[in-house]
Amino acid sequence: MTKKTKKTQPHLKGESSLIDTHCHLDMGAYTDDLAAVLESARAGGVRAVITIGIDLESSQAAIALASRHSMVQATVGIHPHDVGNIDMSELEDIESLIEHGAGTIVGYGEIGLDYVKRYCDIDIQKKLFAAQLCIAKNHNLPVVIHDREAHDDILRILKDHGPFDNGGVMHCFSGDLEFARKTMDLGFHISIPGIVTFKNAKALQEVATKIPLEAMIIETDGPFLAPDPFRGKRNEPLYVLYTADCIAGLRNIELEKLADRTTANALELFGFSL
Repeated sequence: MTKKTKKTQPHLKGESSLIDTHCHLDMGAYTDDLAAVLESARAGGVRAVITIGIDLESSQAAIALASRHSMVQATVGIHPHDVGNIDMSELEDIESLIEHGAGTIVGYGEIGLDYVKRYCDIDIQKKLFAAQLCIAKNHNLPVVIHDREAHDDILRILKDHGPFDNGGVMHCFSGDLEFARKTMDLGFHISIPGIVTFKNAKALQEVATKIPLEAMIIETDGPFLAPDPFRGKRNEPLYVLYTADCIAGLRNIELEKLADRTTANALELFGFSL
C-alpha cells in the first residue's frame, strides 16, 4: 500500500495576502496557543482574521480580541442556536456593544436560521433573525448569515427586510449554484469554507468554480471544518491557504489572483484596511 503524503503548504508570492473572514477565536480550542496561531497565519500570508460573535459573551470576547490583536476584527450577534435562551433585552446589550465598539466591529452576525439541529423553535429563530437584521441595518453593518437547510425562509426574510446597503455574506455556503445566484441577486457575497477541498463536495465545488470572483470571500469557520489535509483536526486561520489553493485550482487561475480578489472583496464588504 502506498503511503499517503502530506500536502505541501501553498505559498503566496509577492504582496498577495488572504483574509479569514469567519473564525471563532474566542473558543477554547485556541486558549492555549492563540498568539502562535495568529503568528503562523501571519507568516503564511493571512493578513486579517474576523472573529465572530455568536452570543453576548462571545461578542464581548470578540471585541476584546480585536482590541488586543491588530490583525483581528470582530463581529457581534446572536446565533440561531442561542436565540431561544435570551430575552429581547440582550439585543439592547448587543446594540450597546456596537455603540461603544467603534473601530473593532466590522459586521453583525452570525445570525440566521438552522433547521438541522433545531436547538430553538423555528418561529423564535425567525423572529430574532428579523430583529437582528433591523439592528444591523440601523448601525450600517454588513450581515453574516448562518443558513442550514433554511434556504427559502432565509431568502424570504432577507427580501422582506432589504435592501441591505452595507451588504452581507452567506457564511459557510451550503446551497447549490441556483441558490448562490439568488443570494448574489440580493447583493450578498458567498463565503467558501474548507469543505470545498473534500472530494465529495461537488455542489460546493461547482459554486466555487462558477460564481463571479467579485462575489466570493473565503473562510475557515475555525476551529471547525478543517480542509484537507487536516480534515477532522482543529481548523485555524492559516488553513484558509489550502481552501484558496483548492479554489484557484478549480478555476484554473493563479493562487495570487484568487487571493488578491477575495481579499479586496472582504475589505470592501467589511470596511476595514490592512
